[in-house]
Amino acid sequence: MNLPTDQQRLDAREKPDSPVVMRQDWSHLLFLHWEISPDEIQQKLPEGLFVDTFEGKAYLGVVPFFMEKIRPSYLPCVPGLSWFQELNLRTYVHDKHGRPGVWFFTLDCNQWLAVKIARSLFHLPYNHAKMSSEVKSNELIYKSQRKGDSTEQVYEYPQTLTHQQGAEVGTLDFFLLERYRLFSQRNNGTIYEGLVNHQPYQYQHIDISPQPTKLFLLCDFTEPDSLPVSAIIAATVSVNIHPLKKST
Repeated sequence: MNLPTDQQRLDAREKPDSPVVMRQDWSHLLFLHWEISPDEIQQKLPEGLFVDTFEGKAYLGVVPFFMEKIRPSYLPCVPGLSWFQELNLRTYVHDKHGRPGVWFFTLDCNQWLAVKIARSLFHLPYNHAKMSSEVKSNELIYKSQRKGDSTEQVYEYPQTLTHQQGAEVGTLDFFLLERYRLFSQRNNGTIYEGLVNHQPYQYQHIDISPQPTKLFLLCDFTEPDSLPVSAIIAATVSVNIHPLKKST
C-alpha cells in the first residue's frame, strides 16, 4: 500500500466543504513521540487502515493538552462543560486511498459528558480520568490518573512558547503535527472518518526529558525504555469539527 504523497498531506489542510458541527480551542499542547516498529502498530489497526511512516519509521505519540470553548457551532460555551483536559495516545495512519490521518488508541478526559458524547457519536475510545494542572514559574505541571488505575502521570513542560515556527512539508515535524483527519471504528467494525480544520500549528522544540509512558502499557504496548525522539509544544489553535462519516 503506497504512502500518502506530499500533495495529499498538504491537501488535508484545505477547508472541508462539509458543515461545521462543533467549535473548540486546543491549548498548551505537548507532543511527545517515540519510534515504534511499523509491524507492531499495524497489528493493532483495524482492517482498512495502514500504518503511516516517515523514512520507514512509525511513531506513537503522547499528547496532553487543554480543550477549551467547546460548543456546537450554533450554541455558546457552557461554564463547567466547555473546558477540560485531555491526554491521548495516538499513531498515524492512512486509508487505501492514501488519505493521511490519526488513529487514537486511547483518549483520557476529566469531563464525563465529553466522554459519553465522544464514545457514542464519534466512536472514539475515551476514558474517564482525574486530571489537574498547576503552573510553577513557566512550567506547566499536567496531572492525569485514569479511573481504575493507581498511577498518576505527571507531565512537565513550558507553559508558553518563546519562539514559533511552522512545519515544512517533507519534514518529520510536518508528518507528526499536520493531521486533519481522524479515523474511528464502531463496534460492528465499520470505519468512520472525521475532518478537523485549523491554522497550521506554530510550535517549538523543547529539551527532551523523561516523561510518563503509562499510556503505552494501558494500550498493550511495551513501555519505552528511552527518551522520546521528539518533544514539541504548540500554540493555541481554534478548531472547526466536521461531521463524522463512513469511510469509503
